[in-house]
Amino acid sequence: MKAPAFWSQPESPLGRVLDPLGRLVSAVTLGRMDGVGTRIGVPVICVGNPTVGGAGKTPVVATIARRLNASGRAVSILARGYGGAQKGPVRVEPARHGANDVGDEALLHARVTPTIIARDRVQGAILAEAGGAEIIVMDDGFQSPALAKDLSLLVVDGAVGLGNGRVLPAGPLRAAFAPQLARADALVVMGQGAAGEALSVLARASGKPVLKARLAPNPQSAAALVGRDVLAFCGIGRPMKFVETLGAIGTRNAVLRPFADHHVYSEADAARLMTEADATGLTLVTTEKDAVKLVGGPERLRLAARTLVLPVQAVFADEGLLDELLAPLLAGSV
Repeated sequence: MKAPAFWSQPESPLGRVLDPLGRLVSAVTLGRMDGVGTRIGVPVICVGNPTVGGAGKTPVVATIARRLNASGRAVSILARGYGGAQKGPVRVEPARHGANDVGDEALLHARVTPTIIARDRVQGAILAEAGGAEIIVMDDGFQSPALAKDLSLLVVDGAVGLGNGRVLPAGPLRAAFAPQLARADALVVMGQGAAGEALSVLARASGKPVLKARLAPNPQSAAALVGRDVLAFCGIGRPMKFVETLGAIGTRNAVLRPFADHHVYSEADAARLMTEADATGLTLVTTEKDAVKLVGGPERLRLAARTLVLPVQAVFADEGLLDELLAPLLAGSV
């Protein structure tokens, strides 16, 4: 899905026209969120977005899973498997599953720790627990009441914040922000920006801890791109974030070819990208999330072989505050 331009325009006439429908969607969503979820035998951490679109939620999930694994706990990630055909519950096996089966994000998570995809989150959590998980980290699902959560984090993009501040379809919010924040345990602001600072002030005024984080590129991968002119392609929530990251690591110029979030690359897409790279002499580069989808056909495989990949990891400015939030779950007092 590509976000409509008016979602970032607070005074958009179309946003105002659709606002009554957005208020209805908000009321329904918030009412549903008040439902009592099923509690399983292990703690559940939920990392969600108040909006649709990418804010850095998936790297935050991976970082938390790594941190919990480092503490000696067996961690499983639970994802919906967006973009994949399988409904689950099923354990993701990268050697057997592709993005068309389980979704691109689940494949990335499976590189970090055991990962379950399930449309029915309760059944997915039960499978994770049966497989030995001592803690479950849920990627998305904040607005779903099905599974009881022991810690809920809301992730926002510091550069764009809440867009026009309206609720679907008038804007990118899934429900009004203040009631969502009230149901969360902390706010995670990914990257810098005035919008993120304003939301941080609001969160602290509401008594919610604020965690600042940033996306840190893999140093070896970044070094290979320094000084290069690149043809960057990606299908993520905010493609310009990728260009900003490339600029920050020292690429000289970046030409962006954006696709919709979770885009499934075709043979024609791959051929066009390689033709452009040949004509311009630019180095092809993409995100780790996109790279896992460059399979299934000769043109996509050729593109994969020619493309440099820039993995990123969420890094928290105050790891001590993150540990404070995680400590009760590690101690078993949920």
